[in-house]
Parts: sequence; structure tokens; C-alpha cells
Amino acid sequence: YFNQMTHRLKGQRDTLIKSADQAERRRRLFDSVLASVTSGVIGLDQAGNIMFLNKSAQRVLDLAEATEPRVLADAVPELASMFTDFCSSLSDVAQREVRIVRRGKLESLLVRIARRSDEMSDAEGYVIALEDVTDLVSAQRMAAWGDVARRIAHEIKNPLTPIRLSAERIKRKFSPQVGEESEQLERMTDVIVRQTNELSRIVDEFSQFARMPEPDCRPTNFSEFLRGTILLQESGQPDVKFTLDLPKDAIWIDADASMIGRAVTNLLKNAGESIDDRKAYQPDHEGEIRITAAQTDRSVVVEISDNGAGLPEDRARLLEPYVTNRLSGTGLGLSIVVKTIEEHGGTFALTDAEAFDATVRPGAKAVIKLPRLSDSAAQKIDLGIPA
Repeated sequence: YFNQMTHRLKGQRDTLIKSADQAERRRRLFDSVLASVTSGVIGLDQAGNIMFLNKSAQRVLDLAEATEPRVLADAVPELASMFTDFCSSLSDVAQREVRIVRRGKLESLLVRIARRSDEMSDAEGYVIALEDVTDLVSAQRMAAWGDVARRIAHEIKNPLTPIRLSAERIKRKFSPQVGEESEQLERMTDVIVRQTNELSRIVDEFSQFARMPEPDCRPTNFSEFLRGTILLQESGQPDVKFTLDLPKDAIWIDADASMIGRAVTNLLKNAGESIDDRKAYQPDHEGEIRITAAQTDRSVVVEISDNGAGLPEDRARLLEPYVTNRLSGTGLGLSIVVKTIEEHGGTFALTDAEAFDATVRPGAKAVIKLPRLSDSAAQKIDLGIPA
């Protein structure tokens, strides 16, 4: 009997050890899968406390991994109402698009909540899956606005030229005949011409956004290019101080100079308008725009900083078409800049600028990152050999 008992105990012990090893392997596989998936996963208990967060959820929600449970409503208040509605319903799965603001960026999340249960109990807890669909939503919105822009440009631009020419002819023909009222007639026709020109400019921006030309990339000396662009802006914005900081060595990029020029000009123009907005409530403010450029082994980084009014909290939306925080803006400038930089294989970002001095509130900073021309190709250009 004793030998039978020890043999049975040994068999049970071996079975327990094998089951524990198998459970540990499954746990490691489960942890590795959750850590590697791009979707965020949150595990909740029955009371709605967060018991588990994978790395994607921590990144998307800007949460640190906690050692003790936290209430979902406190950690992620944007999901509180959805979770409450789901708990009071009879469905097993709920799905909704939720928008959250993290690190100054508006993100669109596709949230899916499901009940977690086992054979012993009806409800053991809940699982929340988060999918970041910000880029997808932005791409859909860009495509939709591009189609709208093409339609608007087609319908509006045709009658603008006849309207402007008719107003100019009225001014020339009838101004001498009306005598004392000629000045009033000229003012009215000038208003018509000015407004049609403004409409034509807006339509041109619509067309440019809807159908950007393909870039004709050629080796470009970016240092000389920046100097020339800033020289033009200095004459156009005489009340603003421009500071340019370039490395001693020439910066070469493979780009369409005209498209990159429009992008940089647009950013400098926006910086000047931001300074004007700040001068509206602070007349003695001295505007300044700083442009710095640096290069690494593979890329060129250009930063354009200003001490203007700064950026709103939801600054990421400024990169979407037809979104602007100015009354006179069309909201297409930054969208065209983003599209141009991406077509050149680069990246664009908006951040807060470093304060120029301790007494001045920081403004905005635009960061452009473009691929750099290889050293061998740049040396051929310096020697006069076509790249």
C-alpha cells in the first residue's frame, strides 16, 4: 500500500509539474502575442478596474503600466460612457469610434468591448480592444475633400474671368459719362475686381490641393535655396526679424525646387500671420522667425520657429484640409505642405517652439525632414559632374 501510494503521488506530482510548465508556456505565448500586436488591449474585472494593459494600449492612451488596479473611468475618461452603456445592455459586443486627445494630438480610435466569461461563471470581466484609425480617417477625409475641391474649382472658375473683364469694361466705358459719380463707380468696380481676384486665388488653392503636380526632382542646393526664399520674405514682411542658421557645408537634396519653395514660403507666411495675430492684442510685440537647418547621414532637418500666437491644443487637425484657426484662412496651406513633403519622401510635424526669451510666450515650430542626397552624388555636383 505504501509503495502504491508513493507511486500514485509521484504520478500526480509529474502531472502537476507538466501542467504548470504547459500553463507557463501558454502564458508566455499569450504575453508575447499581446505585446507584439498593434491593437491596444485592456483587461477589466467585473467592477471596471484595469487589470492588464499591453504596450500598444499604453502608447495610444499615454498610460504607464500600474502595479495596482485602476478604475477605467479615471484612467481613460473618454471610454467611461461607452463602458457604462455596454454594462447596462444585453449585448455581448459593442463597437464605437471614440476620439481622444493625447500629447496635443487628436486620435480616432475604433473601440470594441466584449464580455469575458468562463464555464463556471456568466461574466468574469471585460476586454477592450483599441485600433488607431487616425491615419485611415484622415486619408478618407483627404480623398473626400479632394473630390469636393475639384468640383468647386470646376464650377466657380469659369464665370470669374468674364465677371472681372465686364467690371473693367464698365469702369472704362461709363466712368467718363457719369461725371461726379465716376469716383463711386470706380470704387464699386474695383470691389468687384478685387473680390473676383480673391475668389480666383481660393479656387486656385482648391485646384492645387485636389490635383498636385508630380514632383520633378533634381539635385538642389538647399542652403542657397533657403537663403533666396527668406530674402523674398524679408522684403514682404519688413516688420518681422528673420534669423537663418545654416551649417557651413552645402546641403544637397533631390527635390522639386518649385514645390518645396511653395511649401517653405507657405510656412513662413503662416508664421508671419501668427505674429500679426499676436500683435493684434500686443501691439509692441517684436516678431521674429528663426530658420535652422541641419543634416545627418541620411536626412536634412529644417525647423521654422516663430514667436507668434502659438498653436491650439488640437494642433494635429491643422494638417487636415479646410481646418484653420484664422477667419481669413482657407485651411489648405498646411495640407498642401504636408502633401508636398510626403511626396518627396519626407515628414512634417507641428510642435511648440522654444521660448526666444524668458519673458515671451513660445509660438509655433514647423519641422521638415527630407532625404539627403548621398555624399557621392553631392561630390559629383561640386566637381561639375551631372548626378
